[in-house]
Amino acid sequence: MKKRMKLGILIAASTALTTHHAFGDMLTEVGPAEGQVSIVAWPGYIERGETDPAFDWVTKFEESSGCKVNIKTANTSDEMVALMNEGGFDLVTASGDASLRLIAGKRVQQINPDLIPSWSKIDDRLKDAPWHTVDGKHYGTPYMWGPNVLMYNTEVFPEAPTSWSVVFEETTLPDGASNKGRVQAYDGPIHIADAANYLMHHNPELGIKSPYELNQEQYEAALNLLRQQRELVARYWHDAFIQIDDFKNEGVVASGSWPFQVNLLKGEGEPIASTFPEEGVTGWADTTMMHADAENPNCAYMWMEHTLSSNLQSDLSVWFGANPSVPDACTDGSGMQTAEGCATNGFDDFEKVAFWTTPVSQCASQDECVPYYRWVSDYIGVIGGR
Repeated sequence: MKKRMKLGILIAASTALTTHHAFGDMLTEVGPAEGQVSIVAWPGYIERGETDPAFDWVTKFEESSGCKVNIKTANTSDEMVALMNEGGFDLVTASGDASLRLIAGKRVQQINPDLIPSWSKIDDRLKDAPWHTVDGKHYGTPYMWGPNVLMYNTEVFPEAPTSWSVVFEETTLPDGASNKGRVQAYDGPIHIADAANYLMHHNPELGIKSPYELNQEQYEAALNLLRQQRELVARYWHDAFIQIDDFKNEGVVASGSWPFQVNLLKGEGEPIASTFPEEGVTGWADTTMMHADAENPNCAYMWMEHTLSSNLQSDLSVWFGANPSVPDACTDGSGMQTAEGCATNGFDDFEKVAFWTTPVSQCASQDECVPYYRWVSDYIGVIGGR
């Protein structure tokens, strides 16, 4: 019953994307700290030194602001949307496939950049990005962005695989064994876009212009590729730490992943690397968004300003293997990151990443596209063998 209720919430929020309305009054000044701030975040995004003492951007904030940071981790965008619909949180680090749903569903409020002194430092490529800016109004503060890389075991692949075919097509791997049962796929409807991205390269006759804008024929082709992939997949992953364990202990050798898992595994001395295959990659650009009914808006604004500090952005970029929303964090020496490190993380490859966004029926590239609520129900079907 709970799963059905969550599915209903997701479908309703997705359907609401056909119209956008401004709502609520944006804050005009930051008042005294309320004493706490509650945040829904991706794993590894908000660290207080518990995983690694070298990475802590919470403790000093709590001491200087008087706002205790409460963190609830979520492993998928759909989980984040469900949590924000339930309420009780002030902020969420939403990816592009969640942010427009949250705006359309009136779960987040317009933010006032004038109350965020470091707003001017934000990367110009992100300031007005369409996943958090609607009708010229900003609904969040850019946080971090990065690619969905192909992670692989270097003992199985002496050279980096050049194509996503190693996770989509049954094939014999360089160690002489099949990839069947040795690969993973992401446990989220947005993975349909990865299949569409693969088809853009290998089936150009389909005419796919964007992996998030699919007509019925293109969509069916993507679903069929995912049904084929299902025969290969050992596990659909959504928990980063379970994926890490699967690569270490369960014989998984290739999967789409985040740089976060790659970095942790490499840091433990595991034979792991990652690559951008020839078909390109999807990716995420995450935004800190404030709940429409945030109980601690002053602490929320203080946290959003804190997230744009160069040293936090620099250290988070190293920790997660992603790219800061403040370019100075790559070069100003405030934290651990360097210009070379940002280049390695793909800072200059922004235009090569197909960033997660919410599929809508009225799309830009063609007359009509399959909307996100269909992606939700159909991907559940694919995983279930339908």
